[in-house]
Amino acid sequence: MFLSDDFLLSTEWAKKLYHDHAVDMPIIDYHCHLEPKEIYENQRFENITAAWLYGDHYKWRLMRACGVPESHITGDASDYDKFSVWCETVPKLIGNPLYTWTHLELKRFFGIDLLVNKENTEKIWQLANEKLAEDRFKRREIISDSNVKVVCTTDDPADDLSYHKLLSQEETRFKVLPSFRPDKALNIDQVGFSAWITRLAEACEQPVTTYEELIAALGSRVDYFHKLGGRLSDHALDILRYAEADDDKLEAIFQKGLLGETLTEQEISAYRTETLIRLIRFYHSYNWTMQLHIHAYRNCNQAMLKQLGPDTGYDGINDLSLTIPLQKLLDRAEETNQLPKTILYSLNPNDYPALVALLGCFQKEIAGKLQLGSGWWFNDTRAGMRQQLTQLADGSVLHNFVGMLTDSRSFLSYTRHEYFRRVFCEFIGEVVERGEAPADEMILGELVEAVSFKNAENYFGF
Repeated sequence: MFLSDDFLLSTEWAKKLYHDHAVDMPIIDYHCHLEPKEIYENQRFENITAAWLYGDHYKWRLMRACGVPESHITGDASDYDKFSVWCETVPKLIGNPLYTWTHLELKRFFGIDLLVNKENTEKIWQLANEKLAEDRFKRREIISDSNVKVVCTTDDPADDLSYHKLLSQEETRFKVLPSFRPDKALNIDQVGFSAWITRLAEACEQPVTTYEELIAALGSRVDYFHKLGGRLSDHALDILRYAEADDDKLEAIFQKGLLGETLTEQEISAYRTETLIRLIRFYHSYNWTMQLHIHAYRNCNQAMLKQLGPDTGYDGINDLSLTIPLQKLLDRAEETNQLPKTILYSLNPNDYPALVALLGCFQKEIAGKLQLGSGWWFNDTRAGMRQQLTQLADGSVLHNFVGMLTDSRSFLSYTRHEYFRRVFCEFIGEVVERGEAPADEMILGELVEAVSFKNAENYFGF
């Protein structure tokens, strides 16, 4: 039966583990892209299109694949018309997780059991919008009602974190904590680097005219984030290269970057490597967790980038070599005993075996100190999750895994934690059915509760 209480739970042990040990576990959403301002202001959504389709490039990609014109995706069509074409698209998506997620969100948040299709468009529009008009569908109420205890947003080092401050003073049901995302500090070759350095200097109220001052400024911002509850950093390392440089060379590269002069690939790589190493040392000193998101291939469609900008559904998967530069980076930090807790995500699942083997070379003192991150983005599917779980279980310690995150811009994405927990219980149930694990509820229940919530609670130290 579609979306029954036991969907995805194909064995009796899977059912027992999910219903008795996973379903009521709280959520720690340790990586997402929600806007702190939106959380704080706590407005209702204008309609189901605003809640469901605004900013959701997962859905946009599928609508484009079904021939929907851009006017009805990101363009000037009415919200009702955009919702209507989404309803016409959904029946074609069987086999894609968006088919399941769409109906799961509709059922869990709105109590609507209707199939999303052309015939039910008007009824779903009416019923969902009636619900959205209620106070319990304000942003913060959605978070609280989803049993979320911690939300970690993704924030630029130059951000003032004013909404995090306000939330810490007013919101008691859950925490909203910043995560340190210094991509703009590393992207010395990108347009706007110099302007961002000016923003950073203003944020930390100190000059940033030399490379030494840059590192000092970044260190001060790490401290600022830490005082407001930040315990994680995050890096988008779409291309990972390793190159070393001394202080004099770094100063020369930094000055060229400030002036907008053309940099060689070697200079860019050396600047990024050495700056990341210095950041890693800060993270270790504050007992933070570093997240490395690797091998996204961004902005593949340049024409649409010019039309719509980034993060609009035109990114792909990179397949460059990874092991050697990553080994050198981790080893450099470990040489001085300054490698922090680290989560390694790759958008390319072919990287999983190499990542699992490599992280095993640097485990020390902390259970699961280095982690293979959950199936990310294109791997955020049943098949992708199972592949990640299989590789992690085969080559490391599944019991230490910190579990799922939404990585989402949507307030309705918390059902992804349910989806993951069902897939995880399905996976463990199959292990038991094959006779590879004992049918012992104490052992298995502890594993499910650890991966669902308890590991994240202990690992991040919020």
